Amino acid sequence: MQFKPALLATALATVLGLTACGNSGSDSQAKTSGDAKSSATLPAGKDTLIIANGSEPATLDPTKSQDTTSSAIIRQMFEGLVSGSEKGETVPGLASKWETADNKVWTFTLRDAKWSNGEPITAHDAVYALQRLTDPNTAAEYQSYLADAKVLNAEKVAAGELPLDALGVKALDDKTLQITLTEAVPYLPDMFTLPVTFPVPKSVIEKYGDKWIDPANIVVSGAYKLKEWTVNSHVTLERNGEYYDNANTSIEKVQFLPITPANGINRYLAGELDVNGIPPEMIDKMRKDLPEEMKSSEKLCTYYLRPNTVAKPFDDPRVRQALSMGLDREIVAEILKRDAPAAFQFTPTITQNMLETKPQWAALDREKRNEQAIALLAEAGYNAQNPLKFEFLYSTSETGKMLAGAFGSMWQKNLANIVQPTLNNQEWKTFLDTTNRGKFSLSMAGWCADYNEPSSFLNILKTSSSNNAGKYSNPQFDAVLENALKAGTTDEDRAQLYKQAEEIIAKDTAVIPLYTAVTVRLVKPYVNGFDGQDPMDHFLVKNFSFKK
Repeated sequence: MQFKPALLATALATVLGLTACGNSGSDSQAKTSGDAKSSATLPAGKDTLIIANGSEPATLDPTKSQDTTSSAIIRQMFEGLVSGSEKGETVPGLASKWETADNKVWTFTLRDAKWSNGEPITAHDAVYALQRLTDPNTAAEYQSYLADAKVLNAEKVAAGELPLDALGVKALDDKTLQITLTEAVPYLPDMFTLPVTFPVPKSVIEKYGDKWIDPANIVVSGAYKLKEWTVNSHVTLERNGEYYDNANTSIEKVQFLPITPANGINRYLAGELDVNGIPPEMIDKMRKDLPEEMKSSEKLCTYYLRPNTVAKPFDDPRVRQALSMGLDREIVAEILKRDAPAAFQFTPTITQNMLETKPQWAALDREKRNEQAIALLAEAGYNAQNPLKFEFLYSTSETGKMLAGAFGSMWQKNLANIVQPTLNNQEWKTFLDTTNRGKFSLSMAGWCADYNEPSSFLNILKTSSSNNAGKYSNPQFDAVLENALKAGTTDEDRAQLYKQAEEIIAKDTAVIPLYTAVTVRLVKPYVNGFDGQDPMDHFLVKNFSFKK
């Protein structure tokens, strides 16, 4: 999922705009004087958890979501067939159990749960949601997701070649959902932790259309329901009394503010926020002043530069490789001040079943890298007399601006002034639209795993992927990923195939990996539950409580 200014007002994800994602609005440099102080005492009468969420959500419609900022809110309001534990394990959600004999035909049994309007949630709602996701008329950014999951006929349904009811999902009765695949996919339940797969209320959507997510109309399945959404101000949720586990939900309300770490730091210190990211320039100070309130953990997210591989000059792999070689990833980590591991591969090595690989040039010293990169540019026709010029797109934020400037300086220093980027920043929603339409040359990007398995990263670079904004295409790469799901493939075989896939995209420089994200945030001491043990960072407020 695009690391949109971080799915949460936390890490730098917010800054770069990962799932790839970015921030909305502008950041002001955070300035504090003296020692930072934060109250450990729960304010009298407090019933609302307030979270800085990086930017304005692009949507609150689960099916149409694509970024971490939106999903952070959606996960509180809607629940999937499966859910995630505090440690990131896949656990029962709306489905109380699931079973399969061959990893190709899966049966999910739904629990007795209700929508917030009191109507029962059924297997028919799940079928509708998955058909809606794949329907070309929905134009969901994750339209190809079920094709990646090998759901029967998903690819042809998405292409409009077969009707929706041909999709391999069927309600056997009100409480039993059957999903049929064309290949054995052992991690299928993990894929259903992604909001785009969550059941949605058919009758409400058909009645209100795109207005179904307005506070007056929305019907939800999760622990919280939408109370108020004021654009560029706040999204407020309140407890859903119809939620099946409402008795174990503690916090009454949760409010998400579309502000970045830099804009939120002083509000956090003043007691106006309970959770906030930490801007790079404040990391050292917070480590000194509020170490007990800092929560830091490596996350299944990669920040990278995304070239448009079908547009000049980035249709030339020599140009892409030269720019990758010209970057000092260690310096990027120093700028961010969050111990972010440098990345030479797209899939983080902490991902389950992922082996490490690096391009051959990664073993070279800086001088040799520069020589080879300049030679590649010369082969592509670029030199001091004919410099490489292109537009570099990033989402609006101080950190994004800082990193974009740093990249420009590295290229200028390491590549003999041959590279001359023009920087262009856009607010988050516009940035998403621009990249989705392919109207860019090179952009900042970030991707967070939709589930803890290498295919969650690698699938977005398949030729057929609806998330392949850079339009990378290599039949050999596609074939390797297809082989990973062939009958008889063991986990060990699959790990080697994933490594082979990484080697192919490294050779092509399909993307330019920069670093693996580290979530760093401040959390008030009176908030229980934000422990950072989930590498997916799919936090659920229903699992939190206020320490009295």
